[in-house]
Amino acid sequence: MIENLTTKRNILIVDDHPINVDSYKTLLSNIESNRHADFLLAFDCKEAYDIIKGRKNNEALIDFAFIDINLPSYEEKKIFSGSDLALMIKDFFPECRIIIISMHKEPLWVNQIYKSVNPQGFIAKSDIDYKSFPLIFQSIEKNETYYSSSIKESQRVMIQKNINWDDNDSKILQYLADGIKTIQLPNFVPLSLSAIEKRKANIKKQLMLNSGSDKEMVDIAKKLGLL
Repeated sequence: MIENLTTKRNILIVDDHPINVDSYKTLLSNIESNRHADFLLAFDCKEAYDIIKGRKNNEALIDFAFIDINLPSYEEKKIFSGSDLALMIKDFFPECRIIIISMHKEPLWVNQIYKSVNPQGFIAKSDIDYKSFPLIFQSIEKNETYYSSSIKESQRVMIQKNINWDDNDSKILQYLADGIKTIQLPNFVPLSLSAIEKRKANIKKQLMLNSGSDKEMVDIAKKLGLL
């Protein structure tokens, strides 16, 4: 569904570096579909909490939220990071598209954010510039998921480590991608059907937060560069 360009959007930007907030706002403002946007700016967890709570109390929406992870905390409300803010937004505004932007891209950290927040956009600051940032937003506004190259690489490393990835796992995914049914896989992979089912379930558990089809699993694997 294509959004009406005259629709007034509400875009939250949270980062403890004012220059980043100003840069994101400027780049987003230059996008035609954001010409009527209302920008909500915050520089720490307390300011963001007050904005989010205020929008909820006034029955006003937040349509997009760009959130840094490392932020000055708001201990009184037990909001210690951007991920806590993201979870609050998901609870109050389920339709809001959350984009995590951070300088951190360590595999353990990326995996934790992915599993707890599951953002629509996940971007390492080192992966973006003034040219790519608007393009990333435009893909997210089309309801696409965007994870930057460093984030995808960190996910790939973590997934392979978690399941002791080997050549048979790659073969299972590749044959499924080629249209081979699971019951036929023992003809192509030197494992029993039960062993293949166990491996497939483990791969699916790592790749997908919820249960899903083999096709969805293969699609995610392709996005992460596992195929």
